[in-house]
Amino acid sequence: MKHNMGRLIRYILIIHKLSGRRKYVPGEELISYLNLQMEIRGYDVGISQRTVQRDIRDIADIFKVEIKNHRGFGYYVAGMQEETDIRYQELLLNFDLLTSMNQGGETVGFIIPEHHRPKGSDNIPALIRCIKEYKIVEFDYILVRKGDKIISKRVKPYFLKESLGLWYLIALDERDILKVYGIDRMQNINATDDAFERDDSINPDELFKHSYGIWDDPSMPVEEVELSYSPLDGKFIKTTPLHSSQEILVDNDTEFRISLQIRITNDFVMALLARSASLTVIKPLSLRARIKEIYKEAIERNN
Repeated sequence: MKHNMGRLIRYILIIHKLSGRRKYVPGEELISYLNLQMEIRGYDVGISQRTVQRDIRDIADIFKVEIKNHRGFGYYVAGMQEETDIRYQELLLNFDLLTSMNQGGETVGFIIPEHHRPKGSDNIPALIRCIKEYKIVEFDYILVRKGDKIISKRVKPYFLKESLGLWYLIALDERDILKVYGIDRMQNINATDDAFERDDSINPDELFKHSYGIWDDPSMPVEEVELSYSPLDGKFIKTTPLHSSQEILVDNDTEFRISLQIRITNDFVMALLARSASLTVIKPLSLRARIKEIYKEAIERNN
């Protein structure tokens, strides 16, 4: 198990190193980097050029990332399949945490996990299997906004998505409409033997492109949002952007200002309120009025 995990970490390290600002990385430098990083992670070193060449072939098969060696310059990423959106730094972090907690329990005392585990997470492996095998899933679903009413669902599972510590199933319902289901609200899950034909035209990268979190309503317009924060809050927002469309407009000693192209959903408004101590909504004015009304009602409740 550790041997297999070590190979995966090595693959991701190679892609991460070659995805930096420099176009080329000399072979000796890449090998030295890999040996150092693997030693830090508690793996045997001794990685050779032959190992790197074998890893590059595996990377092309597994990740669809083409890596070449330009004689006299070094290795470089020649291409990725359809501009893949895999975030290798986050993937590497997840592997590091996983391997750290599986090395004889030696580092468990240095990692502080969350005090709660998302409800329904035990069902994730079964759902992944149904997605991979194109099998229809049946379950009972709790409608929280309708007084915890329970309805029965029979869906074609397509994707799993994590958002704010919770997991969601994205599936086609009985009418072949794409819906999102919170796994924490799913009960009596039954992985059937009934197969379905997957619609490969559904692009996961486009589903939540203009939204924050898990809620996306295509009927809502994509709006230009401009927000102003204090320089201190700006440091945190630079580290963890609100959205992939975030652009920095002002960044100085008195103000941090950004613009976004996004649908103004309830999830997005809640995200703004989470860091609202220095927030000023510049535009649109409708969002400014909405935030103001939330503040006003909160003051009245707590007065």
